[in-house]
Amino acid sequence: MGLINNIKDAFNKAEFTVAPNKKLKTISADFMKTFDLTLAFYKGVQLADPEMTLAALNSKTTKEVNAKADGLKIKGSTKVGDAEKLFDQQFGVTVQIKDKAGKVCVPNNITIGQAARGEYK
Repeated sequence: MGLINNIKDAFNKAEFTVAPNKKLKTISADFMKTFDLTLAFYKGVQLADPEMTLAALNSKTTKEVNAKADGLKIKGSTKVGDAEKLFDQQFGVTVQIKDKAGKVCVPNNITIGQAARGEYK
């Protein structure tokens, strides 16, 4: 089933888009709706306040957040580690993709689709 699921992920129309002016909790909720996984934002080593926008996060972290960056698109066929790097490169924010419960970070070397199906356990 793994190969078939990976092919489905590549052609799945489900796509996650990030707009820099959204609140972190909205971005996380959209990610959950799209992939059934938790997206956690960090300021330094602490979880960021979900009420913040990406722009507000800029004043709370030593890392410069690019709140004026263009949107970001992620599909189920994107590797977890690559998606996390895209957030860093595009917006300058640190994120971790976690299981649905938000307790366990999923491995970076699998796709978001595989993580959503729990194929790493």
